[in-house]
Amino acid sequence: MLPFPPSTAAHEVRPAYLQIEQLDTQRFDVIWRVPARGQLRLSLNVRFGQGATTLNPPSGRFQNGFYTERWQIQHPGVLSQLPISIDGLEHTLTDVLVRIAWLEGHELVQRLMPDRPHFVVSNKEHHGKISITYFNLGLEHILLGLDHLLFVLALMLLCSGWQQLLLAVTGFTLAHSITLGAATLGHLSLPQAPVEVLIALSIVFVASETLAKQRGRSSLATRLPWLMALIFGLLHGLGFAGALADIGLPQTSIPLALLTFNLGVEAGQLVFIAVTTALLVGLSRTLRVVQQWRFSKHQRAVNDWEEGHVTAWIKAPLAYSIGGIACYWCLERILSLLL
Repeated sequence: MLPFPPSTAAHEVRPAYLQIEQLDTQRFDVIWRVPARGQLRLSLNVRFGQGATTLNPPSGRFQNGFYTERWQIQHPGVLSQLPISIDGLEHTLTDVLVRIAWLEGHELVQRLMPDRPHFVVSNKEHHGKISITYFNLGLEHILLGLDHLLFVLALMLLCSGWQQLLLAVTGFTLAHSITLGAATLGHLSLPQAPVEVLIALSIVFVASETLAKQRGRSSLATRLPWLMALIFGLLHGLGFAGALADIGLPQTSIPLALLTFNLGVEAGQLVFIAVTTALLVGLSRTLRVVQQWRFSKHQRAVNDWEEGHVTAWIKAPLAYSIGGIACYWCLERILSLLL
């Protein structure tokens, strides 16, 4: 096993996933999923504390970007007060989501992180912990998911004024919430790889429309960006659903986990928009001050600059950069489908 290589993918560092399900009074089924790339996987291993006995050697395989192992353990106390730790987690940037399900129907969800790679099992159900865990997962997914952030940034560049942006973000939110819920609840199913290609293409499209608008060209997307955001939001919702499927959901609290994950995504999206807006406004004002100093003897030049040149100087390079990155992702994802 080797440390996981740096990824050029657009998504955040994926969490590992430990699922433990009770089979009878003492036996438990264990599934351990570790993020992988090719035949390399994160060097993480589960360690159960004293009292747990391994009944069979783990069987493992690489599939869909994960290395999955499965085995059974025995514990006379239905895991109560059993220490569980993840060896090697402190040397990574990923998290581990632990889900334990007992025969009585209650579940426990615990999130382990590099600075807290262990915990002691309590066989009591905590809905508050589930809410916090999945809210944080949603928040981190959007803030560390570069493709979704670039789409939102391209949307911000395309919109003219707060009213257009508010409508577009609302449309995007509504659309991805619909497909996230439908896919998670099993009402909609599409292969994830083609969806990822289409997500990259959606970013290319919005970036190109931003540049076209800069040149004075009008289209349905430039006139009604909320409609475009609504349509492409359906695709991005399927991307969110794929991430949530990798993480897994507590079977007795699916609606709660789905709701709080989506709320985390929305919170992260709002944070990104607020921070990006502040940065763009600050950059625009800085450029305006610089040009006013340069053209201090030519008032007409200053006025011309203030009538849109600052905005163009910021938007065009950003749009080209966003489109270029998305084109690369698109080609990379198409090649991964074909090879």
